[in-house]
Amino acid sequence: MSNQKMDSLIVSDMVDDDLESVVALWQVCGLTRPWNNPYSDIAFARSQVNSTVLVGRFEQDGEIVASAMAGHDGHRGWTYYLSVSPNHQAKGLGQAMMKAVEDWHLAQGIWKSQLMVRTGNEKVIKFYEALGYNVSATQLLERWIDPSKRGDA
Repeated sequence: MSNQKMDSLIVSDMVDDDLESVVALWQVCGLTRPWNNPYSDIAFARSQVNSTVLVGRFEQDGEIVASAMAGHDGHRGWTYYLSVSPNHQAKGLGQAMMKAVEDWHLAQGIWKSQLMVRTGNEKVIKFYEALGYNVSATQLLERWIDPSKRGDA
């Protein structure tokens, strides 16, 4: 993805030097879980042609203030780890990052964007609803095919 400016936020694909800043952002935003190693998740996403990690800065090579992982399964786009620094929340940066994710999905030929929010996280659900996302009538099922990776839910 080429750099693009959105609402004063410059959004681009993550580079190697961004790793520690992105992990720290995810941690301060409470997005990491013991069973999802952020370093492994980032490495995996960046190694695939159907996913990326986007970062948002106010200036070229400045501090990362927002990020999101975007991917697709060939049919539906998915968003993970949307994060905005607590010092910069409620300024439209989350909305700008979601626009960047949706633009990435469209550039990949994907026309439907989906995400998962943990049950009970009403504040985040309301954020996405304000962006036009709807609670799906589809029930998500899961199975840990490698039980050694299962963490506490």
